[in-house]
Amino acid sequence: MQITAAVSRGNQPAPVLETLELEAPRAGEMLVRMVAVGICHTDLHEHPGRHAPHPIVLGHEGAGVVEALGEGVRGFAVGDHVLLSGSSCGVCPSCVAGRPTYCDLAMPMNFGGKRLDGSTALACGDERIHSHFFGQSSFATHSIVPERTAVKVDKDIPLELLAPLGCGVITGAGAVIEALKVGAGDTIAIFGVGGVGLSAVMAAKLVGAKRIVAVDINPGRLELARELGATDAIRSDGEDVAKQIRAVTGRGVDFTFNTTTVPAVHTMALECLAMNGTAGFVAAPRGEWAPAMFPMLAGGKQLRGILGGDANPRTFLPMLIDYWRQGRFPFDRLIETYAFDEIGKAFHDCEAGTVIKPVLKVGDAA
Repeated sequence: MQITAAVSRGNQPAPVLETLELEAPRAGEMLVRMVAVGICHTDLHEHPGRHAPHPIVLGHEGAGVVEALGEGVRGFAVGDHVLLSGSSCGVCPSCVAGRPTYCDLAMPMNFGGKRLDGSTALACGDERIHSHFFGQSSFATHSIVPERTAVKVDKDIPLELLAPLGCGVITGAGAVIEALKVGAGDTIAIFGVGGVGLSAVMAAKLVGAKRIVAVDINPGRLELARELGATDAIRSDGEDVAKQIRAVTGRGVDFTFNTTTVPAVHTMALECLAMNGTAGFVAAPRGEWAPAMFPMLAGGKQLRGILGGDANPRTFLPMLIDYWRQGRFPFDRLIETYAFDEIGKAFHDCEAGTVIKPVLKVGDAA
């Protein structure tokens, strides 16, 4: 079938809409008509071609309606509303343990731009277009989606609201709840309060953290962090930020969560930890950086990498939706919607930081 998709070719500031050919779903796959898709910083980073091959259709926070089932698909029916997350094999030890973000085949399945057999679902005439980005390539009117990538959701919730849950929100909330296991009475400092960081703020409030310190350079985002549950807000460009954070409790915080790539911030996130504290991070520092090992040893501190919030989308996403229904996880406050043909503006606004979570409205649910 012919579809409209936003193609990244590496020589443009943002993906450009093109008409492509999409093949039918194979065994274990579904055809999903996209209704909405969030834009994540991973899309911004991959558009120039950091890891994934080009040309490619990106997009990995999709939400849509099932239109056709490939052979062997179970648990889904045509007409189901689905929320899409990352791809995984389902059989390696990590997948069996409910940690699909650490799948043994995570890199080729999510960044390889093709199925494991080397085929893609997309073409432009005789030109091969890479597909299956995070198992979805959802910057498109339709996508071919592996069954494991999809989570069925209730039809009464607008899909443009749910789309960001699949990556940015699950990463921030899962990091607090699943990876770091922040509990009632614990303290945490969150560096960078964009979509991922604010999701972490909301999750920290949800689990009853005693002090939640938001750290950012943007005063507007710090104010929103306070509204969403932060007990303290500190400008990251202030003097001796680590000392300011330590002063909040008098001894440092139990956890830090770093969403930035700034080497100096990675250093701060370790320096402000209390004894036996853990520094979680979701983005590697850009440039030269090395942790101060003796203070980590002397303080019994840990540095913890986190992908996808350590969360299993099949169980964690429905839980977040339930918390939202209860009014305890208001992630809808992060969203700004754009028409699909405004993808260039949405990319620009996301990169400039003028919006927290842009969501493209691709089609209608009906």
